[in-house]
Amino acid sequence: MLGAPIVKSLMGKMVVPDDSPFALGGLGLLGTAPSEDLMQECDALLMVGTNFPYTKFLPAPGQAHVVQIDVEPSRVGTRIPTDVPLVGDAAATLEALLPRLRRRTDRRLLQRYQEKMRDWRERLADTERSDRDPIAPQFLARTLDRVAAPDAILTCDSGTVTTWAARHWEATGEREFYLSGTLASMAPGLPYAIALQHEYPRRQVIAFVGDGGFGMLMAEFHTAARYGLPVKVVINDNNALGMIVWEQMVNGFPEYGVRYGDPQPDYAAWARGCGGYGARVTDPMALESILGEALSYDGPALVDVAVDADEPPMPAKVTYQQAVKFAEAFVRGQPHKAAIATTLLKDRITRL
Repeated sequence: MLGAPIVKSLMGKMVVPDDSPFALGGLGLLGTAPSEDLMQECDALLMVGTNFPYTKFLPAPGQAHVVQIDVEPSRVGTRIPTDVPLVGDAAATLEALLPRLRRRTDRRLLQRYQEKMRDWRERLADTERSDRDPIAPQFLARTLDRVAAPDAILTCDSGTVTTWAARHWEATGEREFYLSGTLASMAPGLPYAIALQHEYPRRQVIAFVGDGGFGMLMAEFHTAARYGLPVKVVINDNNALGMIVWEQMVNGFPEYGVRYGDPQPDYAAWARGCGGYGARVTDPMALESILGEALSYDGPALVDVAVDADEPPMPAKVTYQQAVKFAEAFVRGQPHKAAIATTLLKDRITRL
């Protein structure tokens, strides 16, 4: 009706399909560049059922007229000054609002941002290359997206794995997407998947998790096996607490105490020991076929994928302050700076 682009919070990823001509993807550190551009440009903003907490990504106060719909009165206006608060169920309120709106025929803003999204998707595709060694986590997420069922349910942990799921997993059609949404809540992916598989026994349920999170609750894979739940676990294994690596660096400090080193645990052997399918992947050329085997296995299955530990989960737009802090970490003795710099350079050359 409004001809307006739609920006989604991470928790709302599945509410509007990622392939919708209106969708610009997420907003924030895990979001898209077009979404950030729109927030800086828009003169009107309709917020529907969101308590989006990262206010620095929203329009500056006074920039835009804001209409906010929320079922909880105390949340209206807490994130950004609101001109029109509408308290009620989102669906019912939108239904009541529609007859009061005029259809906007000028679609130039929407068309301009559709072009920005085409450019953004090309940038993402450049990072999803199959010829990267070690395996690029972006390639893992996109391959999983490609082989998963049209109605698959994906659960996710907090960490770098969240970045790859947010950007490279397409919530389209009947697909669903669940994660905690609470900052740094490690390890909910597998328990969420077990609960969802109980509720939807005939649907494909995939836990896309990091090795840090899986290591905390790996016994729950045995729970899935014991109850005959065909949960699929895909581990984005960088042998580190990946998000903390980059959080330390973006604050200007060299990483400390966040890489696991050797000996590395054999998660695939654990899965087999529980009575399920288990495989470890280090070759990007073998990834798709092994994921396919795991997804078609009649029972719980686990695929442990060794990914590039030096692939930074870069924000859509790097601020000057972020770049300065990153450089400070290098100057202060970041131990893996050569590998990180090489990865960043490869990404940049690929885009060029």
